[in-house]
Amino acid sequence: MAKSKKKTTLGDNDPIAIVSGVRTPFAKAWTHYKDWTHADLGREAVAELVNRTEIDPEAIDELIFGCVAAPMNGPNVGREIVLRSQLPKHIPASTVQMYCASSAYAAVQGINSLLVGTSDVVVAGGVEAMSAARARFSLSLTHALQEAASAKSIQARLRAVSQIRASDLKPETPAIEEPTTGLSMGESAEEMAKEYGISRQAQDEYTEMTHHRAAKAFDEGRFPEVMTLLTGDEFDTAVDRDTMVRADTSVEKMSGLRPVFDKKHGTITAANSSPLTDGASAVMLMRKSTAKKMGLEPLAFVRSYAQVGLDIQKFNLLLGPTFATPIALERAGVDLDDMDMVEMHEAFAAQVLANLEIWKSEELCESLGLDEAIGEVDMDTFNVNGGSVALGHPFGATGTRMIAQLAGEMDRRDENLGLLTMCAAGGLGLSMVLER
Repeated sequence: MAKSKKKTTLGDNDPIAIVSGVRTPFAKAWTHYKDWTHADLGREAVAELVNRTEIDPEAIDELIFGCVAAPMNGPNVGREIVLRSQLPKHIPASTVQMYCASSAYAAVQGINSLLVGTSDVVVAGGVEAMSAARARFSLSLTHALQEAASAKSIQARLRAVSQIRASDLKPETPAIEEPTTGLSMGESAEEMAKEYGISRQAQDEYTEMTHHRAAKAFDEGRFPEVMTLLTGDEFDTAVDRDTMVRADTSVEKMSGLRPVFDKKHGTITAANSSPLTDGASAVMLMRKSTAKKMGLEPLAFVRSYAQVGLDIQKFNLLLGPTFATPIALERAGVDLDDMDMVEMHEAFAAQVLANLEIWKSEELCESLGLDEAIGEVDMDTFNVNGGSVALGHPFGATGTRMIAQLAGEMDRRDENLGLLTMCAAGGLGLSMVLER
């Protein structure tokens, strides 16, 4: 059945505008930002966003941030950003978690606040400081220490401590795996590559492309949203671009790398996967009428969005883009062929290529319960400035990185419609259609 072409923009004649986007340079975890906290990185991005728009901070009604591995000593990272910055302290702030789509979900929450009229100006963003992620200790050790701390006598304290076994002292390092299935994201990507016939050669060729595109975009000044940060012990080291982009990478250089997750038959390597990354990003959202009153020129408007959850006992958890995209397109009253640009989160090269393979196949789409093929993507308009495999993937920050990147490139190219889509752990997916 053909989709309706009726124009359906969120907010109708007063749509939600993306007026500006900013992000820190992304850096490999445990390098440039190894001593930075989530709030440190997020504060820098938000401060730069406010400075660039020259908006009165008093006009900000709400701040929403996404974060996956929030610190125990300040889990509401959004509020910590407000409290540790020059923003008015009365601004309510919250932190949301939707795994890799966390900051995109923060933007969705901001969009909803604007639509219902509870806010006029929203800052939405996300941050991940993987360098600050701490090892945990066993539950047995935690209980014993808690019992010892609350003991009323030396004898009771000794009894509590005596329960601790040597095995309890082994730390549990942070892991990226599904609590439900026990599979890591990489293992799910391996399953996807095998099921859809995505070869190692194809993955490495895609990886080469995304790195080269990102490097060229930086060289040509197509990342104006990336700010400069001063780092180092004396804050005398300037970081002004993502540190993991490799302009000189090639299929030949990557060919010697061994598979990470399936060491015997696998195709997923460190090179064709997104790396563990530190970084923050933020966008400013408001109605078109508000932007006009403030003298701000929107980069793009939000036409639709869609979120999905998959049964990961039945479907590969990285299929979120395939299930969320048809809904977002239908809500926008458009087809994939109408898109001038498409951005897809690159958790793994295999995940990107598998989803694109499914999109263009009637048979594969129907096997997943979809009514028809989504369509074939023109690779010349796909992830034109590179994606997460090259730029890095600070889990909580990637969503608003993608929103700012797509909106900015649509503005520079004067394109009309753009799609961004993301997979996320837990079998989640989020897609959004932007327009100008």
